[in-house]
Amino acid sequence: MNPSKPPSELREAIGSLQPYFKQAAWFSLFSSLLVLAPSGYMLEVYDRVVNSRNHMTLAMLTLLVLAAYILMEVLEWVRSEVMHDAAMALDRRMSKRIFSAIFEANLKKMPGGSSQPMNDFRIVRDFLHAPVLLALMEAPVSLVFLVLIFAISPVLGWSAVVAAIVQTFVGWLNERSTQPPLLAANRSAIAAQQYADGTLRNAQVIESMGMLRDIHRRWMDKQREFLALQAQASDRAGFFQAVSKFLQNVVSSMLLGLGAWLLLRNELNGGSAYMIVGSILGGRVLAPLVQIVSQWQGVVNVRDAYGRLENLLAMVPIKPQGMELPAPLGRLMVENVMAAAPGAQTPILKGVAFALNPGEVLAVVGPSASGKTTLARLLVGLWPALNGKVRLDGADVYTWDKLELGPHLGYLPQGVELFEGTVAENIARFGAVDMVKVKAAARAVGLHEFIMALPIGYENPVGRDGAMLSGGQRQRVALARAIYGQPAFVVLDEPNSSLDEEGDAALAGAIAQLKALGTTFVVMTHRTSVLSVADKMLVLRDGQAQMFGPRDEVLKALSEAAAKAQQVANPTATPARA
Repeated sequence: MNPSKPPSELREAIGSLQPYFKQAAWFSLFSSLLVLAPSGYMLEVYDRVVNSRNHMTLAMLTLLVLAAYILMEVLEWVRSEVMHDAAMALDRRMSKRIFSAIFEANLKKMPGGSSQPMNDFRIVRDFLHAPVLLALMEAPVSLVFLVLIFAISPVLGWSAVVAAIVQTFVGWLNERSTQPPLLAANRSAIAAQQYADGTLRNAQVIESMGMLRDIHRRWMDKQREFLALQAQASDRAGFFQAVSKFLQNVVSSMLLGLGAWLLLRNELNGGSAYMIVGSILGGRVLAPLVQIVSQWQGVVNVRDAYGRLENLLAMVPIKPQGMELPAPLGRLMVENVMAAAPGAQTPILKGVAFALNPGEVLAVVGPSASGKTTLARLLVGLWPALNGKVRLDGADVYTWDKLELGPHLGYLPQGVELFEGTVAENIARFGAVDMVKVKAAARAVGLHEFIMALPIGYENPVGRDGAMLSGGQRQRVALARAIYGQPAFVVLDEPNSSLDEEGDAALAGAIAQLKALGTTFVVMTHRTSVLSVADKMLVLRDGQAQMFGPRDEVLKALSEAAAKAQQVANPTATPARA
């Protein structure tokens, strides 16, 4: 026998909320039973007050029914607060996990690496205190009302049962009719939102080249598709809601008329007053079903959101907690790595291998699409290798806990990203700001004087995506962030692409300064300015290591290869004298 499949993370988290559900269910039971207070009040008024004509009895009965109303509202308020606390408990347990899963999915270019799962989680969380779930909690009390109706008359009881079955059938038809267009509408809404997000990220390109009209037209096509599907689902849901409410009203009147007929035949237990009570109880039996049918769109939405969240958490499982490792010294080993983009199998890197000792600087050169950026992502553990390992002080960089490794590693990606906050916060990686280390990093890249010239210095905001800074300034801030705290290993991917000559000199100076302190550098570059501080060179071409070794030897080999190529291309040319 196969072992039973363990519950998913999300189902387990919701299962842990059982104490909240039980409390809310008890409050639902008592508050629903208090709905009988008006019927009891009516019976007592007819029986006691009308016959005795006693004003004090009327006053006391009125006070009692008012107290019952107040208690009922208090119980419903407490129930709502309990379920709100359940939603907050779910948020505390799962929000960090879902955020981490989104982040990892985005790194691996997997589905779900966007803001949509956070919206899905909000839908699931808010459903815990939604009216439809509270109506489900009141459904068991309908059985109590049904028993009371049977006590008044079995004919009325069976009539209420038939009405409940018909109402359930209407709910099933509602589900069958509205689910397909609702799910399609949700998918269209997500696609339209993602398209809009991509448009905003590329606003400058769209505006400068006059693409806005055509981009807007494409977005409107997606939006119209979503609105048409939503309207179709709403029309169908509205029809079944109307049918459901119609049935509830018909059943109440039908039970009243049927009760009168039974009274005339002397077959109604309790007398004429219970004719009205039976009608009221019949309406209460159907009330939760009517509420569920009217709110069914929310049920479909939460079910769809729940399914997407479960798929995301299954695709991005929790990483096992590894053994705590000592701080690295910067000894790098790249062992015949083959690598491809996440989700792809076509290798970009093919059998690259080299080693660096602490304090060495490697310059990686090669034409575009030779695999330099892929190697950079591999070295910092962003992408896994198809084959081989990247080891830092003997430990696999990809599996190393990044919260543990991060302070000892620096990374400057080719596309510089700054985050909304101050200059100091960006350099300090949004951790505890150590101004001594922040200023040391800024001075190392020649940025201190510029920062001090800002209106409020290091506390000056950089703006969204670093919009308050120029391209070169953003790159220098990102470089200062990479070397903040003197990490043991730093990877720089085209670090001088936006730098002028002064910036190039500051970059070379920063590398030389940290190299003297034992930091290992790998620098992907097209420029020759970094070569002056490099110890070794790696030449990549078509994802393969064409040359690797000491800088001067590789430069000499490249020069000789270039000369031979020129001689083959032009054999009559006179070789240049040294």
